[in-house]
Amino acid sequence: MENLNNLLQELGISKVKLAKYLGVSRQMIYNYLELESLNKWPKEKKIQLFKLLDIENGDDDTIKNVKVNAEYLENVEARLNQSIKSSSSQDTYFNLKDLQKDEQVLVNDLINLIKEKFTEEKNKDTYYEFLYLYHALQSIDSIPEIKYILAYLSKTTGFSDPMEFKFDETAQFILESIVFTAMNLYNNGGAQKSKLISAHERFVKEIENNKEEVLSRTEKITIEKIQALRELGYDKITTENAQEVIAKIAEIQSRKVIMGDKKGE
Repeated sequence: MENLNNLLQELGISKVKLAKYLGVSRQMIYNYLELESLNKWPKEKKIQLFKLLDIENGDDDTIKNVKVNAEYLENVEARLNQSIKSSSSQDTYFNLKDLQKDEQVLVNDLINLIKEKFTEEKNKDTYYEFLYLYHALQSIDSIPEIKYILAYLSKTTGFSDPMEFKFDETAQFILESIVFTAMNLYNNGGAQKSKLISAHERFVKEIENNKEEVLSRTEKITIEKIQALRELGYDKITTENAQEVIAKIAEIQSRKVIMGDKKGE
């Protein structure tokens, strides 16, 4: 692996460029280059590297005997740039050009990390790990505590300073303290399943109640929509009648409120 590192350095190929060429994160490149030999690389990435360097195998003698001259350097640079240019079409697909530089880097790192997990480090939990993360990101605007929990995890894993507060400092401080206390109980055996059954039952019951409320509101809105369409003489909502139908729904809702007030009297 030392010979490969020397060759990459002689060719002027940075870790960032190699990461883009192989379609992995920069951290994964460092991991690859710390392995004992190229035989331990994923087969797909190893073949890509061979194509870039125009070699048939990655044994030490082959890499050591590569003659770096102007023509070889130009050919490697051309293959590298062409591949990176092709892969950068992702930027257009995801509209990354509208993002700031650090935002583009973060989005690309996220994409590469997810790709790596699903291809090279896949296990039975991978799908649900990212599914639940996706659900969390979908809910992050309506549940600010998700941001605080993510910040807490960033701190405990050493990525962020423990006294860094990027959101509501007071709320973040309180939640971090509560989660820290709970995690101490969890990790030190202070919490047993038998003692938490009733708490988990309340947790499940609250979720079921929330779902019932959502379903009830959805059913109510559906009924009001059908009633509005019937009163207006329409079969369905269209672009042309949408505003009229919405106004009729609001009218139906207000009529029900008035009727309810009268009954209360």
